[in-house]
Amino acid sequence: MSTPTVLPLNDTVACCAPLTRQPLDAVQAADLARLLKAIADPTRLRLLSIVAASEGHEACVCDLTEPIGLSQPTISHHLKVLMEAGFLTRTKRGTWHYYALVPGALDSLATVLVTA
Repeated sequence: MSTPTVLPLNDTVACCAPLTRQPLDAVQAADLARLLKAIADPTRLRLLSIVAASEGHEACVCDLTEPIGLSQPTISHHLKVLMEAGFLTRTKRGTWHYYALVPGALDSLATVLVTA
């Protein structure tokens, strides 16, 4: 099975805004479904919320395990899914990874879902 192409969130959303303007083609629908699937998980929604509410809209992975109550590898998996979907970025500082909300990522997705 081939790995799906990961498009930047803004490129994916730009092809489809707003959803009610015209029918999506198969590729657009698949791209949008991938984005929605990435956030259609309670843990990922909580992670996005915690990162977005953190100072500077970023958080260390070390600060995310306790509030979520899952192991660090599980948290890292969910963060990877959010990164691949274009909602988060990651930087390394020493031994820790810091995750930041991509500016406008959630706004761009919301634009697709707004009725015209």
